[in-house]
Amino acid sequence: MNKVLIIDDDNELCALMKKCVEQENLSALIAPRGITGLRLADENKDNLSLIILDVMMPDLDGFQVLRKIRETSNVPVLMLTAKSDEQDKVSGLRLGADDYLTKPFSINELMARVNSLIRRYTTLNQMAGTESECMALKEMVIDKINRTVSVRNIPVELTGKEFDLLLFLATSKGRVFTKKQIYTQVWEEDYAFDDSNIMSFISKLRKKIEPDPEHPFYIQTVRGVGYRFNKEA
Repeated sequence: MNKVLIIDDDNELCALMKKCVEQENLSALIAPRGITGLRLADENKDNLSLIILDVMMPDLDGFQVLRKIRETSNVPVLMLTAKSDEQDKVSGLRLGADDYLTKPFSINELMARVNSLIRRYTTLNQMAGTESECMALKEMVIDKINRTVSVRNIPVELTGKEFDLLLFLATSKGRVFTKKQIYTQVWEEDYAFDDSNIMSFISKLRKKIEPDPEHPFYIQTVRGVGYRFNKEA
């Protein structure tokens, strides 16, 4: 059974989310504090399918918790943010969140996002057989089914969105995409943030995959337009 960890200090909301999650035949854990959430995330790291994480909490805020989680885990994270705080959304995505939901939200929308993330990052992995559908590039291998990447035979740890971004660009080598096109394709929603959000993701991805991030080989900048994956890779 897929397990969802809910980290939020709103007891009533947590109880409601837990009930809805369990109605979808998912198991739910609740952590009312960031510290507790980190402990539960570590204790259940082998069978967690999703973390729902609130930004505003009294001990550690959601950004601090997310930063610690991303040090050791690529589990999908759905962040809950205040309605008017667009910067919270931007900050969360930059730190490695996979999706966000603004308060107040409908339970139907919450569960749609929960099921989408679990389907994308967990169910597809469980379907992987002994053979992998891989992309062999210059010194890089992308396993599209198992969602793994290696460069020069060294595994590279990517977050869910970083993998999606890399795969999207690599699948269309040589084609130039604008920041808006990248956002709408990878995040699958209308473009809502400034260009610095995409630039931040590109920068973090380059640091992980490029031999020399200051002079990138794989992900190239097309000045004044956007980005492309090197067609020579």
